[in-house]
Amino acid sequence: MDLKEYRAKLIGGNDERAVSPVIGVILMVAITVILAAVIAAFVLDLGGSVGQEAQAGVSMEVDSAANEVQVEVTSLGNSDHVNLTSSDWNTGSGAPSSAEYMKVGDAVTYAYNGGSGDIAETGQMSAVAVINESETETQVGSEEWDFS
Repeated sequence: MDLKEYRAKLIGGNDERAVSPVIGVILMVAITVILAAVIAAFVLDLGGSVGQEAQAGVSMEVDSAANEVQVEVTSLGNSDHVNLTSSDWNTGSGAPSSAEYMKVGDAVTYAYNGGSGDIAETGQMSAVAVINESETETQVGSEEWDFS
């Protein structure tokens, strides 16, 4: 029994091999580069630097019969709180400049009472969700009113 004969049949000679040494080296280098890139992405946390938008659920309704704007925070999502802003607050004494740090279940009603009250006769109010840690603010609701 000649083992060299069986070896040549099983493995093949230099002319019969499926992959040349040059192709093997190229494949090994490519695999090494890809593996190094994946490890670098995890170590350097390249994907973690992308910021998120603040998300929250807010119900805003205009009651034209009562001349009121009602706002309720229904969920916070990934935000810490919700702020209400408007340039149309009434300028009377005690009028709010904004409603800040609203949480789930907080509800406010702003009324127009013919020149007095919390809000002007016409205007717009916006709800802004806030993430404190990243100082991210996203408008999550807006409502316009016209009580004229």
